[in-house]
Parts: sequence; C-alpha cells; structure tokens
Amino acid sequence: MHAFPHGTTSTPTAVAVPPSLSLPVIEAAFPRQLHPYWPRLQEKTRAWLLEKRLMPADKVKEYADGLCYTDLMAGYYIGAPDDVLQAIADYSAWFFVWDDRHDRDIVHRRPSAWRRLRFRLHAALDSPGDHLRHEDPLVGGFADSVLRLYRFLPESWNARFARHFHAVIEAYDREFHNRTHGVIPTVEEYLALRRLTFAHWIWTDLLEPSAGCELPDSVRKHPAYRRAALLSQEFAAWYNDLCSLPKELAGDEVHNLGISLIKHEGLTLEESVTEVRRRIEECISEFQVAERAALRFADDLADGTVRGKELSAAVRACVCNMRNWFSTVYWFHHESGRYMVDSWDDRSTPPYVNNEAAGEK
Repeated sequence: MHAFPHGTTSTPTAVAVPPSLSLPVIEAAFPRQLHPYWPRLQEKTRAWLLEKRLMPADKVKEYADGLCYTDLMAGYYIGAPDDVLQAIADYSAWFFVWDDRHDRDIVHRRPSAWRRLRFRLHAALDSPGDHLRHEDPLVGGFADSVLRLYRFLPESWNARFARHFHAVIEAYDREFHNRTHGVIPTVEEYLALRRLTFAHWIWTDLLEPSAGCELPDSVRKHPAYRRAALLSQEFAAWYNDLCSLPKELAGDEVHNLGISLIKHEGLTLEESVTEVRRRIEECISEFQVAERAALRFADDLADGTVRGKELSAAVRACVCNMRNWFSTVYWFHHESGRYMVDSWDDRSTPPYVNNEAAGEK
C-alpha cells in the first residue's frame, strides 16, 4: 500500500507496521512529504528501466511500481528540479538492481562475474560517455545515470561523487568476500563498512544538486553539517538492518548489525533486536539535536553577502531533506515489495530479480 497513492497529499494512508519495527517518534515528529513530480517520476523511471534493459519487461510491469524506488527518492529530495530528481531516481533504481546482481552473484557463486562487473563499473565511473552502449545493461545504465548526474554541478562535485562511488564499489567487493567466506565483521568493522555499502556520502552528495548549489569543503566538513548528515544516513542503514534481520539470519547472511552483535558481543537474537532498536532511537534523538545546530550554522552563513545568502539557503534545504530521509526510509520499508518476504514463493529468491549473470545462462 502506498502512503501517497496519488502523489498529491502529505497525509499517509494507513500502513500496518509490525510492533517490533514501529517507531512512534518517526510517525509523530517526522511528517512525510512527497515531491509533486512523483507520478511522472514513477512513469519515467519505469520506462528507463525498460529502455536500459535493467529488468525484464514482465518484471517491470509486475513489480516496478510496487518496489517503491521512486517513492523513496521523491520523499527525500524535496525541492529538487524535476530533471535532477529524475536523474537521481533513475540512478537509485539502478543502485537497487546492482545490489540485487551483487547478491545473486554471491548466492550463485559467480566470483568471476562479480570481478568483471566491479572493474567495468570503475571504468564507467571514470568515463561514462564511453560506456553508454556497453554489452552489460548494468554497466550501460550506470554510465547513463552518472553522465546525467554529472551535468548539474561543477567538475569538482563530479570528481567527489566519483571518488565516493569508487569507494562504494570496493566496499561491495569486501562484502562479497565476507559473504562467500562466511566472515562476520566485528561491530565496529561492520559499522565502518556499512557506511560505504549503504553509500552514506553518495546520498548526501546528491543533496547538493537538489539544492542547486555545490557546497565548499568548509561547509560540507563543518561538524554541525557533517554530524546531521551522518546521523540521517546511519538511521537508514540501521533501520534497514532491523527490518531485514529475520530473513538475513534465515539466509545465512553475515552483513547485519544484529548479526555482528550476536556473533561478537554474545547477544541473543532478542537482545540484539533490542540493542539495534536502542541505537536507532538514540540516532533519532541525536539527529534532532544535530539538526538544530546545523540550522544555526545555516543562519550564521548568511553574512550579508550574496554568496552567504546562497550558501545559507542551500544548507537549510539540505538539512531539511536530511530530516525527510527519516520518514521516507521508514515508510519505504513497510510499503516496498522488496521487503515483503512472506509474500514470495521462495523466501531466498526475490521474485523481481534476474538470477542470470550478464551473458551467462
């Protein structure tokens, strides 16, 4: 069920949230918003998935809308120009498809296929224009989405985005190794790796084209701004872990905060769930403090100059969208077919994935 069935209201319809996953503070203090472009966004991203052959036509028709990928982005990057939001939404949809390919390469023991894809993505990130017609649709789709994202801000932003995503690709490779070798990282190792596999700094980078302004290092790295940005992303990663813990335990997964707590801290399953929830709730309360500090920082940037006014407005827009990340992530996990494991014919095989590696049968 979609909370915004017509894309025009900020009042969600009733969605059943299991008590173990319910966060009343999110439902009460983080009201949802949705970009007014969302209905068109959904339509165009669905068409893009077909055009780039990222999902088979039958799976796009049956599953694409219900996966709610566009809902997630349209609830986050409020205020973004339509073309910016479209580029972000298509990139996000690609990211989910890539994540699924990575998972299937692990499940079906295809290290050569993963290694080949890893190197191709690094190359496409550095020269997307040269990879638009790549034989692997995942590489071609990535090149297309990156090239479009590169059009909005200066080359310095593009270089930063590329640097951050190169690190994400390598983090996915470390996860591939851990999962194929049964290595459960320690809690601290996991938290550091998760910041990369969840692409914390990528989603934060994309706040800037949404606000129409590249932020200088002095602003991006300011403790007030960086703290709020990190907490918004930590919440999303940890809440995802909480929601996916049962199916990941059943599937012999090794990458989940709860699993690291069980393995390395000696917690029971029930204790680990309680601890993950505690961390999530603490993250929410800490964000509310950090948010106020970041907004004060935005005010301080307005020093009477045109540049100061521009930076102040951009930081305020970015921080407001950090807040939106909490509600959109929360509801996404309860509306997206990606997490409705009990409705799948095979709990180990998502019905919307393609189990074949590119060029392999």
